[in-house]
Amino acid sequence: MTRILSASLWFCVVCALAFTSALPEIHAQTGLLKRANTGSLNMPLSPGAAQPNEVRYALEDALPGLTFDRPVYVASAPGENNRLFVIERAGRIIVIPDLSNPARTVFLDISDRIKSDYEKSGSEGLSSIAFHPNYSQNRYFYVTTTISTRSAMGVGDHNRLSRFQTSGDNPNFSPPSSELALINQYDQGYGHNWNDLTFGPDGYLYVACGDEGDPNDMYQNSQRLDKDFFSGILRIDVDKRPGSLPPNYHPGSTGNYAIPSDNPYLGVTAFMGSPLDVSRVRTEFYAVGLRNPWRIWMDPVTGFLYCGDVGQHTSEEIDAITKGGNYGWAYLEGTHAGFRGDPPPGSSFIPPIVEYGHGYSQDLGDCVIGGVVYRGSQLGSLDGAYIFADYTSGNIWATHYDGATASPKQWLASETGIAGLGLDPRNGDVLLVNHDQGKVKRLVLDVANGGAPLPNTLSETGAFQDTAHLVPAPGVVPYDVNVSFWSDGSDKQRWFFVPAGQTIGFSPDSNWSFPAGTVWVKHFELEMRKGDPTSRRRIETRLLIKNQTGVYGVTYRWDDSQQNATLVPSAGLEETFQINDNGQTRSQTWHYPSRSECLVCHTPAAGYALGFNTAQLNRSFNYPSGAGNQIAAMNGGGFFDRPAANLHTLRSLAPADRNDASLEFRARSYLAANCAQCHQPGGSAQGVWDARFSTPLSASGIINGPLLNNGGDSANRVVKPGDPDHSMLLARIRDLGVGHMPPLATHELNSEGINLLHDWIQNELPAYEAFSDWQIRYFGDVNASAASPMADPDRDGSPNYLEYLTRGNPVSGSDPWKIQARSLGDRIVVSFPQLARRGFELQSTSTPNDRNSWMAVDAIGNEPFFSNQDRPATIEDRINSGAKFYRVRVFEP
Repeated sequence: MTRILSASLWFCVVCALAFTSALPEIHAQTGLLKRANTGSLNMPLSPGAAQPNEVRYALEDALPGLTFDRPVYVASAPGENNRLFVIERAGRIIVIPDLSNPARTVFLDISDRIKSDYEKSGSEGLSSIAFHPNYSQNRYFYVTTTISTRSAMGVGDHNRLSRFQTSGDNPNFSPPSSELALINQYDQGYGHNWNDLTFGPDGYLYVACGDEGDPNDMYQNSQRLDKDFFSGILRIDVDKRPGSLPPNYHPGSTGNYAIPSDNPYLGVTAFMGSPLDVSRVRTEFYAVGLRNPWRIWMDPVTGFLYCGDVGQHTSEEIDAITKGGNYGWAYLEGTHAGFRGDPPPGSSFIPPIVEYGHGYSQDLGDCVIGGVVYRGSQLGSLDGAYIFADYTSGNIWATHYDGATASPKQWLASETGIAGLGLDPRNGDVLLVNHDQGKVKRLVLDVANGGAPLPNTLSETGAFQDTAHLVPAPGVVPYDVNVSFWSDGSDKQRWFFVPAGQTIGFSPDSNWSFPAGTVWVKHFELEMRKGDPTSRRRIETRLLIKNQTGVYGVTYRWDDSQQNATLVPSAGLEETFQINDNGQTRSQTWHYPSRSECLVCHTPAAGYALGFNTAQLNRSFNYPSGAGNQIAAMNGGGFFDRPAANLHTLRSLAPADRNDASLEFRARSYLAANCAQCHQPGGSAQGVWDARFSTPLSASGIINGPLLNNGGDSANRVVKPGDPDHSMLLARIRDLGVGHMPPLATHELNSEGINLLHDWIQNELPAYEAFSDWQIRYFGDVNASAASPMADPDRDGSPNYLEYLTRGNPVSGSDPWKIQARSLGDRIVVSFPQLARRGFELQSTSTPNDRNSWMAVDAIGNEPFFSNQDRPATIEDRINSGAKFYRVRVFEP
């Protein structure tokens, strides 16, 4: 018997009777791997110091057991020594009332007021807090937020400076109703908002304001005194003291503050060579010419006001802010030429005290955070140092500034995701807020001098029993991936090691988990004559080691004898090789990554081990004992904490040359392998799209997705169907230089990846139709009652969303997509048209009314796949006895 049912994802239910079956399965491919009961690698769980007597620093959890929702800042109230406040971007301030017994409670919750799409920019939401110098008496504190509201300036996004008051009855609670707005600034762009604030020793409030967002100073704010409150540092009197002045009229100003009488722009009649109407001057400004000042810090001892100003394409900078100072943006980016052109004659700009370029070595970064001045007792050599971090590269540095010059920055440690720094009110320890991990960390001395020493040569690591011939040691297992990360055209081999008695936490779709002591080995070779495999030269072998807190990576450079490799310095290095490319000799630079660079991609969000997951390892591999599926072989070898089930239904990425797969399937696989480690929720990328293959394309933010940096062209999108020239995702991998992706160790273009993405954008994506576009095509409006996903206007049993997935006509009453089932001896055979660029999964149950009992059929042909063309699909299954019901799930890629 057969009857057709419909739902948003399901199309057909079939009841069938049959008996035994003996279908071939990949489960039978066991015995290919046998785990070694002994064996170990000589890699310490904590890496040692690079030089004898070198002082090493590390980060440790400052609040064990406590996690936070995308924290960005940490602070304490003046005069207090046992209470800490943590700022969460979504609109909550968490207080730790007793640091000796840390527990979290909500101090202020204004999440209902925060801009709903703050995820689109790394600097939106609730960003900072500053306590009034007389907080113990008046209970006032101030915050900067990004909200969507209506004001005299318009309707939409606003930067707001507000005052709140702590409850008089409960020192660990502030009622949201206590808010008093000081300034509401309408904001047209993404990012570059009002990021930070602090009180100075003068009792005035200093506010760090970005340039309104979007690239190249799009809104022309950077060198203006008579427009809005952007691109500088404000200084205001929140107490309206005698002698302070009222601000000039501005529609965003509430009048709930005054202007200090010595502010630098009071009474000015000209600026940057142009006359000014004195009544329109924003006298709130203390300093100007900043792009995106993310964190400011007032040193109470020296009075120096430090600022971390995030750069665009060239450099990051630390500035010492002085009254009336102009720091050059957008005529300058740091000390480099900016986008404004030549400044007016006589212009004077203050250079940064520290400037560094973009990159991922221990000397570079991509998003400066700013920091704090340390005057605690635990890190003696850093007394008086300004300690600051870079969010993207993870580098943490120190510099000493004497009011005139700053010492060369000293690298201390590395951890990506740092969004703010503060001080422990008990002892002055440096606290670092890890936005990506949701943790507050502490900078400490590595009392063990950096842990155990690292092996100096590859042979000493114990990874190979015969290093010269790359024969792995017992327990070191070879593997391969479906889609390789681009590494400048090198050929790679891979191995992994799991300590005896330990197992991997398997997941069919999410990241796997790994025990401490797990090691991954990746070996790189380059052809010295392109196209000639016999000319391969061993370049480097990298090891990634899992420990209790995360991972660390080291790399070994092969010597000219090609018999062994030597440990590369922690800062990394570069080497140039001469390549014969079709008879022409060219130079190719090879970058050996620094240890901090390893952590840029090998993040918690990425699962630490890139390419070591189900979708990458679900493929065949030639083991010494025979060929077989890697997941099945690991299953049979006892590597997983529990048996991996339903192996035929597991996802796998599609290589670029798999021509029976859709271009979208292959392009999304490329992005998953090369971009998803950063471009995903919780990842380190500042973009707003999701490269994970498990995220449907319609929800990924890729198609016509907005950009934080549109490259100066408002027509650009993440990907624009049919328009490769306005697809920034393609441009970032197609063009070397500033902004090239992937950003690490890449000096050569990936022509295969470039061609794949170009073909997808140019040839396949023009036919892409989102469900909302489909609704408009048939019903004129996505909100029409007949257009609802579950509506069935033609009463054929198929709701609209299913009609969309199977290319049906929602108003015709006739659908060409059907399922058929028949008995074939001792098997049941289910067949249906497999439509191009759609996924299909056959499911079964013996109790169809129990919605939780439906399971994917573990059979050949039921693998998740997105074909490049329509084709018939046939899946066979066995039935032991009684009735069995079948249905097909249809889904978007």
